[in-house]
Amino acid sequence: MNDITQVVLEYKGLVVGIWLAVLLLGERIVPAVARRGGWTRILRNAGLWAGNIALSIVIVVPLSSWAAQAGLAWRPDWFDGWTGLAIDIVLLDFLIYWWHRVNHAAPLFWRFHEIHHLDEFLDVSSSVRFHFGEVLLSACFRALIVLTLDMPLLSILVFEAAVLIAASFQHSNLRLPAKLERSLALLIITPSIHWVHHHAIRSDTDSNYGTILSLWDTAFGSRSPTPRSPELTIGVEAQHDTGFVRLLVKPFLRRGRIAE
Repeated sequence: MNDITQVVLEYKGLVVGIWLAVLLLGERIVPAVARRGGWTRILRNAGLWAGNIALSIVIVVPLSSWAAQAGLAWRPDWFDGWTGLAIDIVLLDFLIYWWHRVNHAAPLFWRFHEIHHLDEFLDVSSSVRFHFGEVLLSACFRALIVLTLDMPLLSILVFEAAVLIAASFQHSNLRLPAKLERSLALLIITPSIHWVHHHAIRSDTDSNYGTILSLWDTAFGSRSPTPRSPELTIGVEAQHDTGFVRLLVKPFLRRGRIAE
């Protein structure tokens, strides 16, 4: 492990933790919309996150490390260093865009991803609310990509940190100046873009799939024209959020989506 990778490994958690703290504070000082759901919802999301942290330590991190070490070893020298890192980040963001679309289009994957969308309000806690089944499926997909593209561990660590930072920002209930948000949206996914993705209308739910960069939805025709507004109903159409245990077993009790 080179020096840069070691530094990223040591400080990744700290940087992400500080960013989460800033957003948590910011969305309480200048919220975009009035908070709903109370502490029961927060604890439910935190419970899913806690389980996934344990899963990450036991399975996800070792799997990613193994994939980075067992890569196909085809990368040329010019693909190393900062150039390679930048290419890897953009490429991974492009691939995760398509992975996100698959999670909406394939009934099996939607069963697990739906747990994320059942949240009926969006804030920073929503960004870590995922079913363990989705986390495992995503880890396997990422490992396959890392193996095939021979990506170094540094690229994986930087991308994971970037995804956590981006996801917490775009799910946050932080009110940004309109001009600033419009400017940011030209390059990255902002809350105004991603909140529409959580709109409980199927056509909007199945749009705005980007994770970091906002160009993919525009390029591949998946950008929703719906503007964000305080009146948007968040969640899954014709369904409601439920208790913690029910969320864990829900993907195994039904097939696909409930018909609209």
